[in-house]
Amino acid sequence: MKKAMSLFLIGFVLVLTACGANNAADNSKAGAAEGEKKEIVVGFGVGTYEEQFRQAILPILEKQGYKVDIKTFSQNMQVNPAMKEGTIDASIFQSTAYMEAINGEIGADMVGIAYVPGAPQGIYSVKHTTLDDVKDGTTVAVPNDPVNQERALRILEELGWVKIKEGSNLADFNINNMEPDKYKIDIKILDPAQIMVSLQDVDYGVINGNYIASAGKKITDALKIENTPMQHRIIVSVNRKDENTQWAKDLKAAYESKEFEEYITGLEKYDGFILPEAWKNN
Repeated sequence: MKKAMSLFLIGFVLVLTACGANNAADNSKAGAAEGEKKEIVVGFGVGTYEEQFRQAILPILEKQGYKVDIKTFSQNMQVNPAMKEGTIDASIFQSTAYMEAINGEIGADMVGIAYVPGAPQGIYSVKHTTLDDVKDGTTVAVPNDPVNQERALRILEELGWVKIKEGSNLADFNINNMEPDKYKIDIKILDPAQIMVSLQDVDYGVINGNYIASAGKKITDALKIENTPMQHRIIVSVNRKDENTQWAKDLKAAYESKEFEEYITGLEKYDGFILPEAWKNN
């Protein structure tokens, strides 16, 4: 009887040990799936940020064993809903201000993890070689989305062409937040991607610099370049739940690396871009 009981106890212990080992293995796999996954999906809107990623960031990640699926959206407004739904893991196209406005609008919970070399807005013209030609009735094209429109009108405000009303809210900013200053400017509201091709129809256009760079033109050719505040600089964004995962940390490190810095500073097309502060540590 004692021998039978001993055998039973030994068998019971072995079963518990096996179960514990299986649970540990399952927990290990779960941890790897959540924090150490090696397959990620990165989304992009229109602009030069996808090219930067393909040419310089992707090789860094692939050396670390990552498999990256790149998704390009035809309209920037499609990117963040995809982030919220989990269709993509990270995006490179937006500023902190835009991200925070969209967080509130669609109930997303995105955060920025790194700054990206970004192009400032600028005033361009095919009809004028100077801003001194401005007068009542001068036509100026600005972007139609609230964040980029606010940026554009701040440039015009700096020139004394318009005034922004006190208490204007970035999230729902619109043309009604502006009033005339020195001149009665005729503002034309267009999709950001259409302003450059519509320059022949207006006196001036405020264009996001990534469209200028994508067209093979120079940002430094602008008649006026924005002094871009931090809230409007381009970021790598992820869902907050992924902020401390290993893949997010590796993505951040790639954008802050010396290797990426040398790629950007070695190409003339990126002259005039705003460079990440983190590069000062390279």
